Amino acid sequence: MTASASASIAPPEAELQFDIGSTEDSLERMTELFHRHGDTYRVFVPARGSYTYVVHHPDDVKRVLVNNHRNYTKGLGLDRVKILLGKGIMTSEGELWKRQRYMMQPYFHRRVITQFAGTIAAANDSLLQRWSALADHGEPVNLTEEMSELTLEVVLRAIFGTDLDRLRQQPGGNPFDVVTRTPERDLQFAYRFRSLAKLVAQLMARRRAEPETHFDYLAMLMEARDKESGEPMSERELIDEVMTLVVAGHETTASALNWTWYLLSQHPQAQQRLHAEIDTAPVNAAPDLASMEALTYTHQVVDEALRLYPPGWLLSRRTIESDTLGGYHIPPGANVLLPLYLLHRHPKFWKEPDAFQPERFAPEHEEQRPRFAYMPFAAGPRHCIGETLALYEMLMHLYKVARHYRLRWVADRPLELEAQINLRSRHPLYMRLERR
Repeated sequence: MTASASASIAPPEAELQFDIGSTEDSLERMTELFHRHGDTYRVFVPARGSYTYVVHHPDDVKRVLVNNHRNYTKGLGLDRVKILLGKGIMTSEGELWKRQRYMMQPYFHRRVITQFAGTIAAANDSLLQRWSALADHGEPVNLTEEMSELTLEVVLRAIFGTDLDRLRQQPGGNPFDVVTRTPERDLQFAYRFRSLAKLVAQLMARRRAEPETHFDYLAMLMEARDKESGEPMSERELIDEVMTLVVAGHETTASALNWTWYLLSQHPQAQQRLHAEIDTAPVNAAPDLASMEALTYTHQVVDEALRLYPPGWLLSRRTIESDTLGGYHIPPGANVLLPLYLLHRHPKFWKEPDAFQPERFAPEHEEQRPRFAYMPFAAGPRHCIGETLALYEMLMHLYKVARHYRLRWVADRPLELEAQINLRSRHPLYMRLERR
């Protein structure tokens, strides 16, 4: 679609009226609308009595997230996420967000993240022990469940350190297991999850009363200080950031690994090339971040999986003042959606956009596409603070597992997408383990 800067998008057709971004078939319908209407269109949302604007061009994405980001706040779905996470950095705005982000940013620096090598390695070693028995009996693994449990173990250990063992001594076991045992992300789950905040408060109180040295994110957040006042986070702010780290550090990485193994299982040549690279890499029980990033092709596999199936498939913003996107006038207070799933498959910027081709992320191909055609961790001031940690976790997992196993998808049913807060497989994926 093309238009002058003063133009308005034409009134919608009858089928362009639905609660876009909130229905179970939103991704399917948005894919159809993108192919029919192009980079910019709007949908009338009856539930809100207003239009929602959808943009796909990298230039417009860059404007919303970077060049004119001050004109945008968080958009659709924020209220639902706030019930789950409170006012952590994923949902907060304005001065609160800037203050919290500044206080937390140093703890996600590379030199800090690489110190979690032992934590990530231990979780994967435990997984390999479980898988060994299954492989011996020829039993398939529930990959979706296993990736969820693995990433939850890593993030909880990174946040709570040795206090995770104390949490597991609770009656009924680890109370944070509700994250993996409850697949629905509804209000009931949100309230159950928020009820765990009191356990976090108890851990913080114990640490204040019994000072010990801890290396984990709870300790770091408790030590963080505001750059202006020198004050620490309040009790509520600490709890909200911890709860945010649990959810954000678990679900997206679990989903990404789920899709990565699925894609590898469907492309034997890519899986063989990944095995060859990992087989020639030095054997290290707990490899550091730099050595994992040196796995060039493995990194390309991860990037391509994140392109095809970005866990955070849809970004939502709301205009403060009016703006112009795709040559169209966007009024103040309007919801704007950025479908990363479709941006990453835009036929103008990706050759064979639906194909799995890790090589497209080789350095010599980077100049063939705009910078903002690919952004699985978002972009601009609000890009994902945990990007490096998530990639480290994914790369080490592949490094650990692919050295021992080849995974084959057990195609017991057609693959279906579930595009809600995160992009997940609607049904668990099962894999058969083949020893190498």
